[in-house]
Amino acid sequence: MLSGLLFIFLPLIMGYLISTSNQSLLERLNRLCSHTVLFILLLMGLSIADMDGLGENVQNILTITACFFLLISLCNLLALPLIDRVMPLKVEGKHNQLPLFQMASESLKLVAIVALGVIIGLLIPGYWHWVHTASEWTLLVLLFFIGIQLRNSGLTLKEILINKQGLTIAAVVAITSWIGGILAAIVLGLPILQGLAMGSGFGWYSLSGILITDSYGPLYGSASLIIELLRELLALSFIPILIKSRPCTAIGFAGATAMDFTLPVIQTTGGIRCVPVAIVSGFLLSLLVPVCILAFASM
Repeated sequence: MLSGLLFIFLPLIMGYLISTSNQSLLERLNRLCSHTVLFILLLMGLSIADMDGLGENVQNILTITACFFLLISLCNLLALPLIDRVMPLKVEGKHNQLPLFQMASESLKLVAIVALGVIIGLLIPGYWHWVHTASEWTLLVLLFFIGIQLRNSGLTLKEILINKQGLTIAAVVAITSWIGGILAAIVLGLPILQGLAMGSGFGWYSLSGILITDSYGPLYGSASLIIELLRELLALSFIPILIKSRPCTAIGFAGATAMDFTLPVIQTTGGIRCVPVAIVSGFLLSLLVPVCILAFASM
């Protein structure tokens, strides 16, 4: 774990204080952030390969993944339809969309990077003692970049606060994910705080996997990455099916990705009225991911 909660949050806060309207600079920052994520995921793969009893740990990863994913998803999907009933959202979208594989190609590329790290670590064992330290310092840089991205996402505090549906969706997703995380921790015999941290990924698989790895090791970091990846892939599959009858449920299950990766699908199939709701809920959940994971992990 990184030394001290303040040391962890400092780069995120420093990044959030930086405001810029230079779109060219923001585009370069986005590319740099993407490259940083790829590097940390490669390091994650190397650390997985360096685990003792890797074959046994693969089974543990799948067990942890299945338990957390099923319970978190169940809790989300039991509560989100209530928002559609109490705060209905009008949709007006179409049904023309890209194939699932094409939309998921970026997600699969990140998984491939982790797999590449595992392969390298297995082929060249014994040289990766520096990986944990390197991932910690690279993570600090990534959190700084993320802080800048969140500050310059285009949303003002007023726009967030007046969008009641977006606020409600984010709150319900967060609370029900924590409930699912607690239940999974009880089933697996893990500390409750670890269950809360594992339940705080909200669909942001790359960052949650990195933060959980840094806090609890590559076993749980790998599980966290797969849990949130499954959420995104399932959201891509079910948004077109659910959004006509239960738009808030579809947006909510997309989690943090509703503001970026799954937003085109939401807009195409649900219409323009869904866009501000998706952006606000996705933004809030994205902001909560590093804050909640690091807070729960440091307690």
